[in-house]
Amino acid sequence: MPRAIEAGPRPTVGSAQRPEEGAGDWPRACAVVVPSPRHQVDFPLAMSASNSTDTFRIHRATPETAVAEALADVLMDCVEGGASVGFMHPLPRARALAFWQQVLASAARAERIVLVAEDVESSTIVGTVQVVLAMPDNQPHRADVAKMLVHRRARRRGLGAALVQAAETAAHDAGKTLLVLDTVTGSDAERMYARLGWERCGVIPGYALWPHGGLCSTTVFYRVLAS
Repeated sequence: MPRAIEAGPRPTVGSAQRPEEGAGDWPRACAVVVPSPRHQVDFPLAMSASNSTDTFRIHRATPETAVAEALADVLMDCVEGGASVGFMHPLPRARALAFWQQVLASAARAERIVLVAEDVESSTIVGTVQVVLAMPDNQPHRADVAKMLVHRRARRRGLGAALVQAAETAAHDAGKTLLVLDTVTGSDAERMYARLGWERCGVIPGYALWPHGGLCSTTVFYRVLAS
């Protein structure tokens, strides 16, 4: 049986004891809170809560059409809710689906790891995060954490933090020792990453557009993982 570990700060992270993609992948509309100590992460990459109405399983995505369709649903929901994740509103379903088909194909080429969070009761994918492994030749130790998304109906239940910690575990297991991400400045996600031990580098003003228009700034974070 896989070993269960707490979904709190992981001991393998070098700078975790001090107080996430693309420009504003996490505005306030797409934020979550840190999970309670009762949340568990089953290695490899499964998380469940003790309350059966608040239960998720985190695992690697499979390159199936149904998975791409479900991920398109999550992406469209986040964009509709105001998340700056690289797309404008309205987001056509065909564009969202094509994006995830390309992402899953990239994962099949071992260029990235795509994790999904599945609601155990409904067997529905409600969240996702990516670890981008493909880096320049002089950065083999580094990875980016990207496209961390949670469907609005699954928020405020600790899933965002659990996804980030699962991404850290996956990156560590892939031999990565440095992670980088960025998130909307002033968002709940920015505060969540700080609580999880990520180090804040600084702010890039006017980095991207909100999906309904208007500029937003992004905050860059990094995290060092123990080798």
